[in-house]
Amino acid sequence: MTRRLVQLLIGLFLYGLGIALIVRGEIGVAPWDVLTQGISGRTGLGFGLVTILISGVVLLLWIPLRQKPGVGTVLNALLVGPAADVGLWLIPTGQDLWVRILLFAAGLLVLAIATGLYIGAHFGPGPRDGLMTGLHQRTGWRIWIVRTGIEVTVLSIGWALGGNVGIGTVLFAVLVGPLCHWTIPFFAINLPQNDDARLEETLEGSVPPSEPSIDSPAN
Repeated sequence: MTRRLVQLLIGLFLYGLGIALIVRGEIGVAPWDVLTQGISGRTGLGFGLVTILISGVVLLLWIPLRQKPGVGTVLNALLVGPAADVGLWLIPTGQDLWVRILLFAAGLLVLAIATGLYIGAHFGPGPRDGLMTGLHQRTGWRIWIVRTGIEVTVLSIGWALGGNVGIGTVLFAVLVGPLCHWTIPFFAINLPQNDDARLEETLEGSVPPSEPSIDSPAN
């Protein structure tokens, strides 16, 4: 249990740091972060605070979907935003293009590793993950259809509000899935035999906001 909790906390901190690296890359961010940037720019609220607020709203949407949050779900909602703020504070803005490209690449890799760590700890999906899988379960639509619909929606709203959409947004969508497909099983902690059913459910349902199902590319 201690190892799982430590892995979860490290994963969530690294997830926020990965987001910060991608944001400081300034070549486009993930769809949910486009929305966060847009709201932050319009309201003057900090990036991390807006991340927490969006997570809270998403968790409210879990109620009609009958999704049950875990410890990891709550900690995800509370810790990723502050971790991203720490990263944004540490990493200067306005770098040369080649530096920004490196920051983006590093952020993508860190985020994939972080995803493997926090999902591999088996403490429940993140808020956005649960929204996706909950809609999938309630509607019967394929995971990729639900995921695409959600991300196109938040991306469009974020773009309209002034969020940073660019080549990085496209690269994130294309690359994060394959990277996480490797890191999730690599960092997965084996649970006791009687938890096999819960483990199977976690691995199938707990995917990052911008990643297709790990079961198969077509799911």
